[in-house]
Amino acid sequence: MRQEIPPHWLHPRDIAQARAAQAEMAARIVPRDALPEPPWRIGGADVSNTRFDPRRRVHAALVTLDAAQDVVAQASESRVADFPYVPGYLGFREVPALVAAWTRLHPKPDLLLVDGQGLAHPRGLGLACHLGLVLDVPTIGVAKSLLVGTAEPGPAVGDAAPILWKGARIGTALRTRRGARPLYVSVGHRVSLETAAVLVRAACDGRRLPVPIRAAHDAANAARRAGEAADA
Repeated sequence: MRQEIPPHWLHPRDIAQARAAQAEMAARIVPRDALPEPPWRIGGADVSNTRFDPRRRVHAALVTLDAAQDVVAQASESRVADFPYVPGYLGFREVPALVAAWTRLHPKPDLLLVDGQGLAHPRGLGLACHLGLVLDVPTIGVAKSLLVGTAEPGPAVGDAAPILWKGARIGTALRTRRGARPLYVSVGHRVSLETAAVLVRAACDGRRLPVPIRAAHDAANAARRAGEAADA
């Protein structure tokens, strides 16, 4: 994590400060390719939690994959979230745990696919943007549903449609498996939308979710089960 990150970007005192922090961060997102030279190690990020958990626990996980899409490293962090569950502000609940897991992830990926929104967010700062900016790592938002905007790609695998909101394109809807709902891809940080769509397509292996997201999902769920077992 870069040293100049203001504390309220991770730990705002209230919703008003969180909203101001989102505006500050959104202005600093780089929506174009600013990637290291390929080949890249691609990683995944996911968080498992229950919005109604009275203890507000979050279980975050990150994975690094090799060129064959096999997991070569993973790290997780389980903790009580400082910030409550508020739709549109999930970064403040989840990013601190992901940052902690990142410090223990070796080797680190050059690029992260994040289970969540990027720029396709009411204030242009979904989880993928928030995490990418704080870590200064290229990120792509890969969401399973829309927060804002509309898009409906065709039924065939590979079909795509722009996600449109308020007259602007904020992402791409991709059909990655026939008969399944599309994925909603948007810029996180330091990756263009065109590159993001190409990389997400390449990371899918006939299933709806890309391999790095599935691996991170499994790791986050494993961390949650371990935490629940410890509490039992």
